[in-house]
Amino acid sequence: AHREGDIHIHDMDFLTLTTTCCQIDIEKLFKGGFSTGHGHLREPNDIQSYSALACIAIQSNQNDQHGGQSIADFDYGMKNGVVKTFRKLYWTNVGKMLNLLFDIEEGVDKVKEIGREIMEKYDLYPIIADDNGYKEVEAEYLQKLIDRKYIATIQKKATKYANDEVDRATYQAMEAFVHNLNTMHSRAGAQVPFSSINFGTDISPEGRLVIKNILLAIEAGLGNGETAIFPVSIFKVKEGINYNPEDPNYDMFKLAMKVSAKRLFPNFAFIDAPFNLQYYKEGDPNTEIAYMGCRTRVIGNIYDPSRQVVGGRGNLSFTSINLPRIAIKAHGDIDWFFEELDRKINLAMDQLMERYKIQAAKKVRNYPFLMGQGVWIDSDKLKEDD
Repeated sequence: AHREGDIHIHDMDFLTLTTTCCQIDIEKLFKGGFSTGHGHLREPNDIQSYSALACIAIQSNQNDQHGGQSIADFDYGMKNGVVKTFRKLYWTNVGKMLNLLFDIEEGVDKVKEIGREIMEKYDLYPIIADDNGYKEVEAEYLQKLIDRKYIATIQKKATKYANDEVDRATYQAMEAFVHNLNTMHSRAGAQVPFSSINFGTDISPEGRLVIKNILLAIEAGLGNGETAIFPVSIFKVKEGINYNPEDPNYDMFKLAMKVSAKRLFPNFAFIDAPFNLQYYKEGDPNTEIAYMGCRTRVIGNIYDPSRQVVGGRGNLSFTSINLPRIAIKAHGDIDWFFEELDRKINLAMDQLMERYKIQAAKKVRNYPFLMGQGVWIDSDKLKEDD
């Protein structure tokens, strides 16, 4: 049937080898670091490292599968990189000012030490929103080093510099992300990893910085201004988050439309569509619909309805049915058309089931990243030979 063109078995050269694609939960993957099989990588500590490791995760997973790789909640996943970068920049700026204005040697190290102690003791650290009470606690520590009357000014200036610097650093990280995904090779060697990212719904200042700068990097294009083919970017649209003028991320939606008008990316996914909204749980990004450039949409779960989520899931394999051919052969006979369609659907189901049995016989060690690093849902509960 495949040879005669009645059906098309996708990626047939990989039929006995692997599955198609996966939606990667990078937040889970990065926690505590991960291994690519060639050495262990530490948990990233700034937005540049987050960007680089996100590319490596996509590339490594592509080495275990033949299809696309998607980051289902890119803004949420990268946000911690912005948090860590801002924290570092703020401490560095306070420390430099102590050194320059008050001749306090090793000011940066001293401020970082104070910051780490406050983190440990009070679970507080500098954040972009500047509304968590960190600075009040920090002031108590700083007055042991300088006169209290200078502290508020120093903190204010350090915040301003850190805000400007973290914005620049995030843009550079997003630019590098786009450039990397258009130059890194997949295991096929002749192509780059097929990558997609979904974003648009994180309303935190850090998440918004990721959204803004990935859009600006997509708008800027590659080195000669070419439109970047990867990552395929998908902007998630949701009423109450970014769809209406009064929504907190409406400005991000407007920017996304502007960039899409120029670059054809991002595409748009509508969470409020009834077939997507049924899965949505407020405050849980893992229940927000995510797509891939190859049109993967995996969220429903008949086996376990309590886990209708996007992370760690993907397609096993595809088969297309030649619908126009059935229509031509039917010569207007609607009954015969649907009878023939049923026959071809049953044929495709049998073929997909046979392919699934081959895939299901594989071991964890056949997929050292996809399964070995717990990327595929529940694979972290398996041993190497399971």
